[in-house]
Amino acid sequence: MFGKIAKIPQFFNEVRAEIKKVNWPSKPELMNATIVVIIAAALLTTYIALLDVLFSKLIQMFLR
Repeated sequence: MFGKIAKIPQFFNEVRAEIKKVNWPSKPELMNATIVVIIAAALLTTYIALLDVLFSKLIQMFLR
């Protein structure tokens, strides 16, 4: 148990070293990616909502 606790500082030092290696996106890249994600989410939400309405109407027609 104490062996694992002794390794905690080493773990955080390794995490810090790996974080420094990350290639962080620039602000314009981040903004463009965010816009793409928002548009994709809106389109997918609209598509699923339309399918939901369509299938609801079809099921109502068959059950009448």
